[in-house]
Amino acid sequence: MTGMLMSLPETPILYYGDEIGMGDNIYLGDRNGVRTPMQWDGGWNGGFSTADPESLYSPLMLNPVYGYQAVNVQSQKRFEHSLLSWTKHIIKIRKSTPVFGRGTIEFLYPANHRVLAYTRQLGKDTILVVNNLSSSAQAVELDLRRHKGNILIEMFGRNIFPRIGDLPYLLTMGPYQFYWFRLRKI
Repeated sequence: MTGMLMSLPETPILYYGDEIGMGDNIYLGDRNGVRTPMQWDGGWNGGFSTADPESLYSPLMLNPVYGYQAVNVQSQKRFEHSLLSWTKHIIKIRKSTPVFGRGTIEFLYPANHRVLAYTRQLGKDTILVVNNLSSSAQAVELDLRRHKGNILIEMFGRNIFPRIGDLPYLLTMGPYQFYWFRLRKI
């Protein structure tokens, strides 16, 4: 969802904790479930405050999977493949590509309704975004004839995909996978 959010028009909004996969306390009711203290580290009060835990506005997340001892900023800073590192990377790519902030959007309508695909364009810069919204692998054929002759450069690994021709462009995607491609004439 973050990949799709970051590729849509306007300014994306991440709520604190989203960048580390921090859970919500659904038992607090109303909107308080998403207002738990930020999980900075695995220590006292998750590094949020030195106060007694009982005096905090909202209780700490104690869930063994999403609680502050398991999911926190300090532990994720140590690993280059953490959700925090990935989030920083996707923000960096988005910020370096003005088309995401100010470009137009044109939806493609593939026959596979589990895949959401669209192009973003600003001036001569065109980005193709393809999102697999399914929990299973999907194949999709995209009508990209108007971009015939372009190659696709995947924006995260900078891998080059085959040139667009007259036939529908076939992609296969893993569960919930997404692609951002820069289109280039070569």
